[in-house]
Amino acid sequence: MTRTTAPSTADLEDRYGRARLSPRRRLGILVAAVVALAALVVAWVIWSGLGDPAATVDYRDTGYQKVSDREISVRFEVTAEPGQVVECAAQALNDKFETVGWKVVQLPASPERTRGFVETIRTTNPPNTALIYRCWLP
Repeated sequence: MTRTTAPSTADLEDRYGRARLSPRRRLGILVAAVVALAALVVAWVIWSGLGDPAATVDYRDTGYQKVSDREISVRFEVTAEPGQVVECAAQALNDKFETVGWKVVQLPASPERTRGFVETIRTTNPPNTALIYRCWLP
């Protein structure tokens, strides 16, 4: 009969490595995790724009008027900080909601916060409606 003995702790450590971390190593891992988390928080704050919350633009369609079978006018309001140049993309749609006209306009800086505009869009087919697709700060 063969007698088997349990492997010693030294044999297991040689085979599989140390199972327990020293307190100094645990502290190092904890410090690295805290630093990484702090870097992520700082990056998120910068990315989300909390450093410059005033740099926003709002826009609203106020109407449209069909000029001809190849042109349509869109009325809209833009709200931005005074002195900001704003760009907007206007689109004309047909009765199937397909884009039949597109125009990007640059709105000059103004001392007023909210301003109204009218832009005429040339189209490839008869338009049914017109709207502002999006406005942004260049």
